[in-house]
Amino acid sequence: MSILVNRNTRVLCQGFTGKQGTFHSQAALDYGTKLVGGVTPGRGGERHLGLPVFNTMKEAVHETGATASMIYVPAAGAADSILEAADAGVELVVCITEGVPVNDMVRVKAVLAGAATRLVGPNCPGVITPDECKIGIMPGFIHRQGTVGIVSRSGTLTYEAVFQTTQNGLGQSTCVGIGGDPVRGMNFIDVLELFERDPATRGIILVGEIGGSDEEAAARYIRKFVSKPVVAYIAGVTAPPGKRMGHAGAIVAGGKGTAADKYAALEAAGVRTVKSPAELGTAMAQLLSRSAVRKPSQTERPAKQTGATAPAPKARRAPQAGPSRPAQRARPARSAGRVRTTRARPRRAAKTRGKPGRRR
Repeated sequence: MSILVNRNTRVLCQGFTGKQGTFHSQAALDYGTKLVGGVTPGRGGERHLGLPVFNTMKEAVHETGATASMIYVPAAGAADSILEAADAGVELVVCITEGVPVNDMVRVKAVLAGAATRLVGPNCPGVITPDECKIGIMPGFIHRQGTVGIVSRSGTLTYEAVFQTTQNGLGQSTCVGIGGDPVRGMNFIDVLELFERDPATRGIILVGEIGGSDEEAAARYIRKFVSKPVVAYIAGVTAPPGKRMGHAGAIVAGGKGTAADKYAALEAAGVRTVKSPAELGTAMAQLLSRSAVRKPSQTERPAKQTGATAPAPKARRAPQAGPSRPAQRARPARSAGRVRTTRARPRRAAKTRGKPGRRR
């Protein structure tokens, strides 16, 4: 099991005959991805990399039965390529293109809100299910089949999380790079929901960045709905306010989106946080070895504690108040009289007996 893609996913490439499309399509074929063709307007009917080239996505989907598309189209045409794929009925669109204008993505988001198409990206490394399907620019050789789902805003840190889990023998179920642009397709919550329902995913690694409020929203979702152990890292701890760090969305503005706020929100939700990406694999291995299930510990235990401790002291104090006070008052009164009468006489007798002895 996995999420989004598997060995049966039939993939098209938009921008198929271009330099980037050619390079990464060949890499996908070498990895074993079921790439069935590509689209380049004006070059329909040709063959490229041994696969058919189509003029439009509708024609390509009709002829190949593809359910997924990867986009290597220049930024100016990327938004139209996304909408064309959605209009053709493609279930998953992965847009790798960087620098897509924000206004174009706002238009895309509005259209996709009423569509069944899922969008990953833009400006993302892509999606991979190890040893089954690779859609994107990630290096396939560092991935291994396993039980950890990875979702990240950062491409490079996605690879680091993959390397860590591979080195620790955990492997990955699916890795999703959602991208770092301020307006994009799937967010953390969308991917977390899929990982939570996936029986092959035992743990989740979340890699966030400064800027925006996606990590805080993910923390609230994790607290309520995610039962699997989660390890998180936030990039940009030392970033100065107002400076864009790497991605267009990685910027602290208006005092919001700081790494400290995101760490605090995730920790409050019971997420295991680390301060270095080099600790992601070790932390996840520790949680999985304990078979951690966070949701019951976060929601049920406090309720049990408050219900058990609050009435218990009242119930114990109430019965002790009545019988204990009379008993305490009666005992000192009886014992005091006896002590005075019994102890006083021997002391006086001892003094009188001692005086003659001293005189003798």
